[in-house]
Amino acid sequence: MSGEIEEDDERRRQRKLEEALEVKSLRRIISAYLNYPEAAEEDVRRYERSFKKLPPAHKALLSHYPLKFQNLRRCISMNSYFIFSMLQAFEPPLDMSQDVDGCEDPHGPHLENFEHEHCHSEERNASSCQSASTSGSMCCSNHAQACSQERSCIMSNPTAQEVQGEHQHVPVSGSSAGEVENNKEISECCGNDVTDCNGNVMFSSPHDWLDPSLQLNVPLVDVDKVRCIIRNIVRDWAAEGKKERDQCYKPILEELDALFPNRSKESPPACLVPGAGLGRLALEISCLGFISQGNEFSYYMMICSSFILNHTETTGQWSIYPWIHSNCNSRSDNDQLRPVPIPDILPASAGITEGFSMCGGDFVEVYSDSSQIGVWDAVVTCFFIDTAHNIIEYIEIISRILKEGGVWINFGPLLYHFADMYGQEDEMSIELSLEDVKKIAFHYGFELEKEQTVETTYTTNPRSMMQNHYHAAFWTMRKKRLVHIACKEIICVPLLNTPSQFFD
Repeated sequence: MSGEIEEDDERRRQRKLEEALEVKSLRRIISAYLNYPEAAEEDVRRYERSFKKLPPAHKALLSHYPLKFQNLRRCISMNSYFIFSMLQAFEPPLDMSQDVDGCEDPHGPHLENFEHEHCHSEERNASSCQSASTSGSMCCSNHAQACSQERSCIMSNPTAQEVQGEHQHVPVSGSSAGEVENNKEISECCGNDVTDCNGNVMFSSPHDWLDPSLQLNVPLVDVDKVRCIIRNIVRDWAAEGKKERDQCYKPILEELDALFPNRSKESPPACLVPGAGLGRLALEISCLGFISQGNEFSYYMMICSSFILNHTETTGQWSIYPWIHSNCNSRSDNDQLRPVPIPDILPASAGITEGFSMCGGDFVEVYSDSSQIGVWDAVVTCFFIDTAHNIIEYIEIISRILKEGGVWINFGPLLYHFADMYGQEDEMSIELSLEDVKKIAFHYGFELEKEQTVETTYTTNPRSMMQNHYHAAFWTMRKKRLVHIACKEIICVPLLNTPSQFFD
């Protein structure tokens, strides 16, 4: 009996530790979002310092630059307005007020893993579920609720893996006159007082978890992930991202439409989209008449996708400025400073099928559960399989969760996001060639039905002088059906006295 009590105590302690780690991670991610305006302002100050070092004759040739700096600050304030509106709408699934200063996961990987999982090259692609009905009503649910109407979602701790055991904080510089003006403009936009992580007045929020005392000075690499999110918004939710969506999503949607021609409203096929990011592909699959579930690991992504899916009231409701964070390869200042209205569609009235959901959690942890075996008619992976530490494990799970005869549609490169984790000896990374990936898939019962190479970009500025292109692998594989041999009915005839009598 004492052994069982000790085991229960250990489980409770482990759960408490995992929740504390998740809260700590979520605070850091929220802090990264809140540090965005200050970090962006420091970039502008750096541009100004370089400009001031020019000789007078050279400055005269760039007399428009002071106005450009002013316009950059205006763009930063509009991006910050969107971010703060998004954070105010976010309802954390955890108690954000709990004390987590003492928590430390001795085995926990690094928060920086997000950079490798969602930012291909310099581009690339909260533990809650967002579900949607055909009426367009979408909601966020907590750990105890299901991700879809027909199957429960195993809610793991999706960001425990994003927590560092020891944070190395690199604080950004303090406020200047330019930043104060920027903060004032944000305050006027939001209609609130605003406070950043250094205590400068910026805005007040009804959410206790946005209390400045809970905020962290985060490394600038965390703020880079926020910039990555802003570029991903363009890819998924702007008219400007349509070209990339047509390159990546359109072939997938056309293949699904052709493979499941007789979709029934009463019993629609079920499709899983791991690495769903901001949710556009999963939504488009739902609009085709599938039960569609997106799975996403990152709180950065989940906070943003929840806001766009659940809180958008009109198309073009927001304007963001995604290209202001780089002065390189710009054809003109107007290109760099151009606004991008979002979203290009209203998610609630897009025609989604009942059962559309977004499930937060690590793909391996969530879908290794026995309840997922043979559940899905289709699995769609787009810029996803190379996010694995062990791609063989991904393929094994995809095979296990598909029904017999189910299809796996894949689109993307093999960048292998953990391949360059230098200095971290425990960071596993299995990097297979495309040929070996297919051999592994065949081992796990897949047959190749269709394969081609498609050229595409990922979160690329379409007006930039530099374009990174991928020659992405696009395939359809089908999980083999087991051969069921029907046994004929055996009729037992009583033997006669001798075999000769029987055969006569």
